[in-house]
Amino acid sequence: MAVYALGDVTPSIDPSAFVHPDAVVIGRVSIGPQSSVWPGAVLRGDYGEIRVGARTSIQDGAILHATAELPTVIGDDCVVGHLAHLEGCVVDDGSLIGSGSVVLHEVQVGAGATIAAGAVVRNRTVVPARALAVGVPAEIRPDRSDPVEIARGAALYVSNTARYRTELRRVD
Repeated sequence: MAVYALGDVTPSIDPSAFVHPDAVVIGRVSIGPQSSVWPGAVLRGDYGEIRVGARTSIQDGAILHATAELPTVIGDDCVVGHLAHLEGCVVDDGSLIGSGSVVLHEVQVGAGATIAAGAVVRNRTVVPARALAVGVPAEIRPDRSDPVEIARGAALYVSNTARYRTELRRVD
């Protein structure tokens, strides 16, 4: 896997986490137990801190970055979809960040909330717990998220992590 220290700052990856060999993790990044980072994902903790909780998946092509003032924090049991971009935001436990969405500075995503695929959540937006944010710019729809489905997705990636840790092999 492509894990890089930047100066004296080295990523912290729990031994039970899975980071695909084609993902990139740089600098001030911590990845919690049973979490996963998939091909093409980039977690670049050069200016600020990135924290990924337990049992959270950062899927293919996702980009996580932070600023010196604004860490990017992803809670436990979250699903960050393919090609999502998160920077300087906080995502609470059990949330779903849809494929191709953008979540910007000082956004707070409440527990069990969903950011719809392709949504753009502008700076300083608060997405309440269990709400759905949809559109460009995102509009908030209260109580429209489905935490049960999010939990299923998170559990699927935890099992996928175990599978990849034991079965993935390169064939050239």
